[in-house]
Amino acid sequence: MNIIVCIKQVPATNDVKINKDTNTLVRDEAQSVINPFDTYAVEEGVRLKEATGGKITVISMGIPKVADILKECIAVGADDGILLSDRAFAGADTLATSAALAAGINKIGDYDIIICGKQAIDGDTGQVGPELAERLGIPHITCVRKIEEIKEDYIRAQRMTDFGYEVIECSLPAVITVVKEINEPRLPSIKGMMKAKKAVIPVWTADDVGADKDKIGLRGSPTKVIKTFTPEININTEIIDGTPEEQAHKLVEKLLQLQIKVPV
Repeated sequence: MNIIVCIKQVPATNDVKINKDTNTLVRDEAQSVINPFDTYAVEEGVRLKEATGGKITVISMGIPKVADILKECIAVGADDGILLSDRAFAGADTLATSAALAAGINKIGDYDIIICGKQAIDGDTGQVGPELAERLGIPHITCVRKIEEIKEDYIRAQRMTDFGYEVIECSLPAVITVVKEINEPRLPSIKGMMKAKKAVIPVWTADDVGADKDKIGLRGSPTKVIKTFTPEININTEIIDGTPEEQAHKLVEKLLQLQIKVPV
């Protein structure tokens, strides 16, 4: 089974910088990690490979140092990593990101299943997986918490909902997005780390994958960030001394002074 896992690099801290001209994250200056939900996607890919055989290719779009994140995936069991990196990809929203990934996956060619994390923690949209399936013209199942059965041309999986789960079947190839309940990501082995250290990550540009430059990057992003700002927070605090009874009495008095209704 040929498995493709899509991953994303996200900031490892809340202290990120914004490009004032484009209103996008300055990713090359922030310390970054693999998106946490994507670690479950990689693990599920490795488990499928162990159960059915085949090959895992991990793909990501980003700046050159994303290659290090791809090597981390190889260390835990992936076979290859591919990086889509080009100025033309920069500033992409989810729709433009799915266009770039679809172009890269079409260049890879043969695949049976594509696995993505449910969402990225820096955007929290959960849109790229379904958009990718739409661009590739294949079915998808979101929020998968368990794969019940998978064959050459068929998958049955549990899709997590707010009220439990649904059992969904669809044909392969397909895209699934996974939630953290699906597995427990493993740590890299010594053998895996040695393999990752020697790995060479191919870097594909927009021209390499034949991407339509009107559909990628800022040019291909219908979502535009007009303004970003950090809201000002003014908090006045006061510590009330005394016994619990005295504190409760003083608190009620202060709330009454502020004309805040206190239930009696």
